[in-house]
Amino acid sequence: MTESSADLESVVAMGATGGTGTLVLVATPIGNLGDLSPRAVAELGRADAIACEDTRRTGRLMAHAGVDRPKLLVVNDHTEESAVAEVMKRLGWGERVAVVTDAGMPGISDPGERLVAAAAAHGYTVEVVPGPSAAVAGLVASGLPTGRFVFEGFLPRKGSGRAERLAELAGERRTIVLYEAPHRLARTLDDLTAALGPERRVVLARELTKLHEELWRGTLGGAVERCDEVEPRGEYVLVVDGAPEPVAATDDDLGAAVSAEIAAGRSTRDAVTVVAGRFGASRRRVYDLANRR
Repeated sequence: MTESSADLESVVAMGATGGTGTLVLVATPIGNLGDLSPRAVAELGRADAIACEDTRRTGRLMAHAGVDRPKLLVVNDHTEESAVAEVMKRLGWGERVAVVTDAGMPGISDPGERLVAAAAAHGYTVEVVPGPSAAVAGLVASGLPTGRFVFEGFLPRKGSGRAERLAELAGERRTIVLYEAPHRLARTLDDLTAALGPERRVVLARELTKLHEELWRGTLGGAVERCDEVEPRGEYVLVVDGAPEPVAATDDDLGAAVSAEIAAGRSTRDAVTVVAGRFGASRRRVYDLANRR
């Protein structure tokens, strides 16, 4: 048992004797400060402590809202696991701890998931103050189907994990919502085009709710060309149309597709994964065809 896990167990035991603390997830603006709700302001004002990614950014938000700063706890991607014990201790004392991120809803591609899991597992109250979400904003503005969708957040950066995820998305029938940083946008569009095909519809939503908000609509192939012509700036939400009804592929179709993927530089394993996902074929079938090359 690590020291941190031992501390957490002792904190939980303390809280179980009568702690009545509450963890409150508070959504904050994704750009436009006018989107901070009155209820969010009220919850930040009554919190005994606020878990946040960046104390300076949250401090500016508090100043904008006219709220006195309570204790700010740094909880980001690097510190969330170690911060659980501190937050559980405060909940055990009966405190009200708010959780915010730099933008949007805590726990969605941002810190907060571990805090909620720990609080729920040990019987503390968890409340939510809903509000802005870049994923939902991009989806509803896209013009693509919203009845069923899948949120993928950020794709794995590299390796087989990335290839496998792309292969899964190739056959995904629901609308796909992704996040991407500007310096990685070109590569992600290239990979999506290779896995899903250049004709798949996509919407690039940039800087949502901010001064330079932009929605570009077209195909993946067109998005690749645009990215070559216009330097990506700002944070992106990518909304991709779901896969069409699968068409039965012949061995010739699959063999040609896997050969093209290998010729483009993919390993046999990654090429098989991508092609199997794109055509809805079994990996074994595609792998056997690849070995006949």
